[in-house]
Order: sequence, then structure tokens, then C-alpha cells
Amino acid sequence: MTKSKQLRVCIVAGARPNFIKVAPLIRAIMNNDKATYQLVYTGREDDPTLEGTLFDDLQIPRPDIFLGVDCQSLNELTGQVMGAFEHYLQEHPTDVVIVVDDLASTMAAAIVTKKQGIRLAHLVAGTRSFDITMPKEINRLVIDGLSDLLFTAGIASVSNTNREGAEQSRVYMVGNILIDNLRFNHNRWHRPAVMDELGLQEGQYVVFTINRKALLADKEKLQSMIDVVRGARCEVRETKIPIVAVLRDEAKRVVSLLAPQSPLPDKDNLEIIPPQPYLDFGYLTAHALGIITDSGNVAEEATFNGVPCITLNSYTEHIETVKQGTNVLVGEDPERLEASLRDMLNGNWKQASIPERWDGRTAERILQILIDVD
Repeated sequence: MTKSKQLRVCIVAGARPNFIKVAPLIRAIMNNDKATYQLVYTGREDDPTLEGTLFDDLQIPRPDIFLGVDCQSLNELTGQVMGAFEHYLQEHPTDVVIVVDDLASTMAAAIVTKKQGIRLAHLVAGTRSFDITMPKEINRLVIDGLSDLLFTAGIASVSNTNREGAEQSRVYMVGNILIDNLRFNHNRWHRPAVMDELGLQEGQYVVFTINRKALLADKEKLQSMIDVVRGARCEVRETKIPIVAVLRDEAKRVVSLLAPQSPLPDKDNLEIIPPQPYLDFGYLTAHALGIITDSGNVAEEATFNGVPCITLNSYTEHIETVKQGTNVLVGEDPERLEASLRDMLNGNWKQASIPERWDGRTAERILQILIDVD
């Protein structure tokens, strides 16, 4: 790349969590005169999951382009994104496209990018569940197979790409970009108003989040797990610990049906609250006694913050959160959940450490690689 030419980067986001991951990279590009970017969102401009404060909280501009795709069928969504993104690339000269994670829209953008002969980079490459029945696992395999640059978060992800035959020259262990945001926002978290409304004190409550469609669909299994959570009692204090359930849309509907808000005889400890702004949610999880979740991103943040975390799944694509971090996997087993929750509430948790390259400089490394290999 000559000094007079700026690297033209297209960053594609397919859902709200993607914006959190690309925000550090956008901030890095905005502070570098060797590159410029456009942010493309595959969804609608009025997407209700993109609360008004999100982009201000992340300190990045709103997307430059909204493709406007919104449908439930993954195959239909894939086709619509491919058509819309092809039109975008034909009208906007681009040197490299960066896609994020493992959504159907991510795969669609990746396929179109390669068909247009444009360099493709995958952010958070190499994550695997090793369950080929999962649509997201198929997406990951396709995206990594097509990508010219694979940006991985850790050694395990590098090993996965190597095992699948990726050339080492295409794989870069850049670190966990979520941590860039956590370090950047460390002094910017907001204490949520809901904490005062519920009388919550720092370190005296547990955050509960759930979003996985398979678990929400299995009402009997989910009911048994909610029963454990609602009965959470700390043996040291002999009192119930408040469980703050931060739930969106379908998750809120399902959990509200399974765990009525009417008080139990000895007071229900489950409080369902609406989704929180990014900086508020960051404060809520960073100051919790513990977290129960099915989100890999939330588990990663818990590891960085040193907060005990229980994941309602039998696997994780982010194994470093278990091997080094604060995370434990209980699957969908209420007995294992109860045992781990008891340990959490009584302070009997494992020692944890921060994984390699969780240093807040991942975006800097990615941008430098993009510039150097152009």
C-alpha cells in the first residue's frame, strides 16, 4: 500500500453483539490515517435491539449502511443478505471485508466477498463446538474456509484452524477483542438505576441471562433450572440471594411464564428486568456476586472481571474461560447447577487468571496486520 492510499475496510455486523466486538477496531481506524472504514449492518435501521444509547456508549458512529434484511428463516436471510451485500460491494470500492462471529448473515457476507474477489478477514475465527448439527458450526467452518485472514482469540482457536488445514500464514492470534472494550470502558460504567429500585448492593446479587433458542424451547428442562435459581439460598447467610434476570423478547416471555412474578411464601428472589444499556449492563455484571448465563460473551467478560460464572451448556467455544477463567459448565443439569450455585453463593470458587493477550490491544494488532499485508 502506498502512503497516499488509505486501506478501504468494510466491517459487517449482523446483530447487536457484533457492534460490541467491532467497536475497538472502529476506534482504532478512526485514529489512524492509513485506513478508512464503512460499517454495514445487515438488519434494519429501526432494529429494536439497537437501543438509542448503544453507539454513544461504544463511542462509535452508527452504521453507514443498513441492508434492511429481517426474516426468521436462516436460509431466506442468507439469500437476502447475499443479494443486498453484493449490490453494496459493486457500488463501494473495498480492499478488505471484515466479518464477525458465526451468524447466517456473517456467512452470507463472506461468500459474496470471495465471489467478488475481495480479501476477507474473519474476526474471532477458529471457535468450534464440534457439533455439526448446529447451524452456527456450519457457518464457522464455511467462513474460516473462505477467509484470507483468520483473527483468533486464543491458542485453542489457532489449534482448531491448524487441524482443519489452514495455512499458518493466514492465522493470527490477536487476542480477545471484547477485552479491548472492557478496558476502554473500565471507568465509564454506569450504576444502573434498577439497582436502587430493587435495593441491590454491589456483590450481593446474581445476574441471570438466557438467550439460546434450544434451551428456551425445552420448557420442562428450563423449568427445572429456573426452580433451582429461584430457590438459591446462601448457607453462610441462610438467606436468599436476589437473582436479577436481564432478558430480551422471547426469553422474557418464556421465563415470565415459567417463573410467575407473584411472591412465593418466603419471598421470590427472581427479579426480571428489561435489557440494560451497554454501560449499565457492564456495571451490573462486573459488580455481581456471580453470573448464570448461556452466553459465551458474558462468560468471557466474567473471566476478565474475576466474577464467578456458571454456563448453562455442556460446551463452550471459549475454553480458556473454563481452563483459566472463572467459568464452569453445568450443561442443562439442574443438580450440577444447584451444586455450582451453592459453591458460588458460599464463596467456594476456583482460582482464576486472565488468559494470554487479553490486554486491550487486540484492535491495534488487527489493524496493523491489515495494513501490513495489503
